[in-house]
Amino acid sequence: MKNFEVLIIKILERLLWESRLILILAVVACLFASTLLVFLGTYDILVLLKKAIINLFTSSDNFEYFQREAIAKIIGAVDNYLIATVLLIFGLGLYELFISRIDHIERDTKSSKILMIHSLDQLKDKIAKVIVMVLIVTFFKYAIGQSNWDMINLLMLSLGILLIAVAFYFMNLKKSDNS
Repeated sequence: MKNFEVLIIKILERLLWESRLILILAVVACLFASTLLVFLGTYDILVLLKKAIINLFTSSDNFEYFQREAIAKIIGAVDNYLIATVLLIFGLGLYELFISRIDHIERDTKSSKILMIHSLDQLKDKIAKVIVMVLIVTFFKYAIGQSNWDMINLLMLSLGILLIAVAFYFMNLKKSDNS
């Protein structure tokens, strides 16, 4: 009976250990979503380029409107690229932490080691930095999209800029403490 219990425990532990492989689905989904966002951002830029070429040869009456639209589209594309970066880092981090180390990252001499993740804290730190950048770009997109600037909106914009500056300060403070 004792051997049977040991066998059951070994099978259960093996099953628990192998259950981590379910995260392959999350890794694949993150990589797919990241690729999709890169394509969407690039598509927006290409459509904008087409409009820019058309507007070059038309009247300059709608130039101000086109300029606003262009800035909004470019910032939207940057936002897509940053979110794609978050998904890429998260997907590769999940893979490295729960599935297997990626040997190519450690051997590659051409690129930085930004995608090398050996702990959950490293993954959280890298994702947090990119998320702060996404929030900054999103804030900027909404700030330039605002058309009527009354006193309350200006105050809110100033407060938002102050909070972003404070977040950057604390991120850099943590970085210098670790050095």
